[in-house]
Amino acid sequence: MKPFDYIRAGEIEDVAGGQIIAGGTNLLDLMKIQVVAPDALVDITRLDGLSDIAEHEGGLRIGALVTNTTVANDARVREGWPLLSRAILAGASAQIRNKATTGGNLLQRTRCPYFYDTSQACNKRAPGSGCAAMGGAGRMLAIFGTSEHCLAAHPSDMAVAMAALEAEVEITNASGETRCVPMNDFYRGPADRPDVETVLGDGDLVTAVILPTPRAGERQTYRKVRDRASYAFALVSVAGSVRMEGDTIKDVALAYGSVAPHPWMDQKVVEMLEGETASNELFQRAAKTLVPETAPHPDTEYKITLLRRTFIAAMRQLTGLADSAGTDISRAHS
Repeated sequence: MKPFDYIRAGEIEDVAGGQIIAGGTNLLDLMKIQVVAPDALVDITRLDGLSDIAEHEGGLRIGALVTNTTVANDARVREGWPLLSRAILAGASAQIRNKATTGGNLLQRTRCPYFYDTSQACNKRAPGSGCAAMGGAGRMLAIFGTSEHCLAAHPSDMAVAMAALEAEVEITNASGETRCVPMNDFYRGPADRPDVETVLGDGDLVTAVILPTPRAGERQTYRKVRDRASYAFALVSVAGSVRMEGDTIKDVALAYGSVAPHPWMDQKVVEMLEGETASNELFQRAAKTLVPETAPHPDTEYKITLLRRTFIAAMRQLTGLADSAGTDISRAHS
């Protein structure tokens, strides 16, 4: 590991000029293999106001330093936003959840194997070097939102749930000014700069995530498909919430994980479902609209069928067309 300076931040303005570290569950792994080699680490774990979950205008404000375990087990989260709890419990191990933070989870890096292999070209790791994934193995890559410069997918379960819940990211700059950005606007697509992954600027710090007021009568689910039953990143995932009036679908919110460089959302699918009567035929049509006929990499063709089937299963569960017992992978962990 390359030598680095360690700085313990006492104020927000201290975060500029170094690589931020909190739980370090992703960052330290990257440093060990020289994917990331900062000159300085800025420890933010002692900053005030980042370690609490508090009520906020009918919703919740979750501080950036709140651990994943604390969020998932919070009684208010489990009652009002069970989708978020299920998504967190579907990811990683208990040991990692005990250390990983809310802010760090949102900012974790891709698991693309070429990003982790410093002998391979990767525009996300080394801008302008190329993308070895284009002609290599790519089973975990994205099928949406890619560019000629990058095919990597974002790995977070929590971010997908936050997107479906229409959460906002609270960002504070070095001057102490705060702004809130909708989760769907927080991430940037790869375009020609895959290394620039979010809207964060120099000196910006994620200080919290804001959950809006839960809607009465809302049904929520998180479905994750993976290679093994636990401790594995998603192949595809679907986070969703709806409100039903009889058999009619209302207030649809859906986000999809491990299929794009950030949580993926598709307004056309939402519009197809809103105000319609729940049926298998409707969900099959919407699934075909959601997923393209071809993938940008031959190794991810399977994700087209897998995401369609996972979407249909999630919608059947949300609308009551199917018995949900045993079908929601993440529920087994709650």
